[in-house]
Parts: sequence; structure tokens; C-alpha cells
Amino acid sequence: MSSSLLRYAVILGLLSAIGPFAIDMYLPALPSIGQDLGASTGAVQMSLMAFFLSVGFGQLIYGPLADMVGRKPPLYFGLALFALASIGCAMAPNVEMLVAFRFVQGLGACAGMVVPRAIVRDLHTGNEAAKLMSMLMLVFSVSPILAPLAGSAVTAFASWRAIFWIVMVAAILGILLLALALRETRPAEDRVESGIGSALAGYWLLLRDRHFLGLVFIGAFGISSFFAYLANSSFVLIDHYGLTPTQYSLAFSINAVSFFGFSQLNGKLGSMFGLARVMRVAVSGFAAAVVVLFLLVLSGIDGLPVIIGMLFVANGFLGLVIPASAVLALDEHGEIAGTASALMGTLQMATGAVVMAVVGLFLDGTALPMIAGIAGCGVIAFTLAQVTLGRRRRPVAAPAE
Repeated sequence: MSSSLLRYAVILGLLSAIGPFAIDMYLPALPSIGQDLGASTGAVQMSLMAFFLSVGFGQLIYGPLADMVGRKPPLYFGLALFALASIGCAMAPNVEMLVAFRFVQGLGACAGMVVPRAIVRDLHTGNEAAKLMSMLMLVFSVSPILAPLAGSAVTAFASWRAIFWIVMVAAILGILLLALALRETRPAEDRVESGIGSALAGYWLLLRDRHFLGLVFIGAFGISSFFAYLANSSFVLIDHYGLTPTQYSLAFSINAVSFFGFSQLNGKLGSMFGLARVMRVAVSGFAAAVVVLFLLVLSGIDGLPVIIGMLFVANGFLGLVIPASAVLALDEHGEIAGTASALMGTLQMATGAVVMAVVGLFLDGTALPMIAGIAGCGVIAFTLAQVTLGRRRRPVAAPAE
């Protein structure tokens, strides 16, 4: 492992993790937020959905901007906006203001999600890119593994509002890290032909590329299965199964360990068998695991060990799918990597928001609606993989300059 690869993985992973840290850290506090603000479960979940929506659609701006002005300026702006919105969240007097500031916070957070993927494409392609992306995700894993534990510890000794002061400090540290440790990977000469017209042409090119869209939506439904768990697991595991916030955090971390642990095999398996084959097998394993889990829960075998154990297996397969789908989708679009990364992120976050909304319509206090949503995502991802990876790639004409 080269020192340069490791350095970029650490820096990009930490910058990418700041936004998700603001999600994962406050998950154990969702029930207490509702009690403190006198808000319903649905209203509190809106603060989560508002964040996802703004992260998704904000990327459409940051991606082309990163192609036009370079990778670092959008990151500076996004982190600063995130820090200011975090102060608003910490001081929100009611759930409506919390939802509004979470929306603004998401607009800042999405810079750290879209730009690092473009930087990976600036530096590497193919298996090397998959290796860097997987290492980045390993660093990124500090959020879902440690953030819920940190959140439950904070709420045990202080108010849930302290969580947002902490993520504000994290954003400021991110700005310092960006200034001192990351070089610009898109030089000025590469930005000459980048503008609003080229961004629109790039989006039009990508929206006509069925192979790109297929890979994006394989990843989208894989990620959406995690979003369905993210939005509902604290209520199911704490309210239905009676876990304490700390126990919930540990259960949440188990699945994150599986996801990020298996993701580290992408580079090695990709070099041995090819990324496309690895992803196709992994999608099949993921779909099989979540469908079996759904059938078990439907038949009444819904003990907590069953759910955690099967999700551990499923998320291991998913850890092979997400990095590979991103690398394969961006591989042929290096000249517009920021735009392609933005469209990918927007479509995936929008898909996740829709899945969360649909699952939310069927909430009944049990695990079944959540598991059904996860299984549905697995089946759709499997079907898309057979269609996308089972046919020959047809090139899409590049847009006219």
C-alpha cells in the first residue's frame, strides 16, 4: 500500500464522513428529540428526510461547480455552510425549525459526498480506483461505527443539542484539514472548457447512457436498503425490541463493520475476477440474504438475533457492491467526473428518500415494514444487475463542444 494512496484515503474519507456523522450520531437521539420538542415520530423523521433530500439535489450544483472551479473551493463553501446550519440545529426551538436547518445542513454536507468521488477519479481508474474507494470507505466507516455510540454517550450526559455543536466543530476541523493536507487535483487547464453549457451537456450525455444509469441505480437501491434501516432502526430496535440507546448503537455498528470490512476486498477480488463479475455475484448474495430475512420475519421468526445476523451477511455483500458500482459508473466519464459523481449522488439520495417515505407509510411498530423495504431494494438491485451487467456495453456519443 503506497503512502500516497493511504494519505488520500484518510483525507477523503474524513471529509466524506462529516455529513454522515451528522446523521449517525443523532440516530439514538431521535426518540428523545421527539419528546423534547413535543413532535410525532413522523415529524422527527422529516428532519432526517429533509437532510437526505437536500444532500441529493444539492449535488447537482456542486458536481459541475467542482469541474468548473476545481475540487477545493466547493468543499470550503460546503463545510462552512454545514457548520453554520449546525448552529441553527443546535438552537432550534421547535421541530419545524430543526427540519429547516437540517435541510440547509444537508446542502453543505453534500459537497463532502460528491467531490471526493471526483477526486478519486482524478487520481485513478479501474482496480486502483476501487482500492482507493474501498480504503476511503474504511476511513469513512468511523461514522456508522462510532457515531451512534458517541451520540448515545452525549445524550446520556447532555442534551441532544450538544450533538450539533460537536458536528459543527468537526466541520471546522474539516476546513483545516482541507487547507493543510489536500492538493487541488483538477488543474486550471482542465477547467477551460467547463461551464454551465458543458454541465448541461454532460447531464444530457449521462441521462442517455443506460449503462451508467444501470450502475447508478444498482448502487442506489443498495444504499436505499441501508437508508430504510437508518430511518427506522432506532424506533424498531429501541421501542419494539426494548434496546437502550447504547445497545442500539452497538447493534447498528455490527452491520457497519460487516459492510466496511468486506468492502476492503474489492481491489483484490476485482484484480482477480474483474469488478463487474464481483459486483454481479455480490448483488446476488445480497438479494438472497434480504429475501430470506423477509421470509423469516413474515413467518414470525423475527427475533433480534435473526435480524442482526442476516443483516450482517447482507451488508457484507453490499460492501462489495457500492464501491464497485461507483467506480464502474465513473470509469468512462473522467472528463466530467464531478458532474457524473453529482448525478450519481442525486439519483441515489432521491431513491433513498422515496424508499424511506414508502416504508414510512406502512410503519406499524414491528420490524416487518422495514425488512420488507430492505428486501424490495435487494430484489430491484439484483434485477438491474442482470440487465446492466448481462449485456454488452454500447458507447454513448460524447456531447458536441
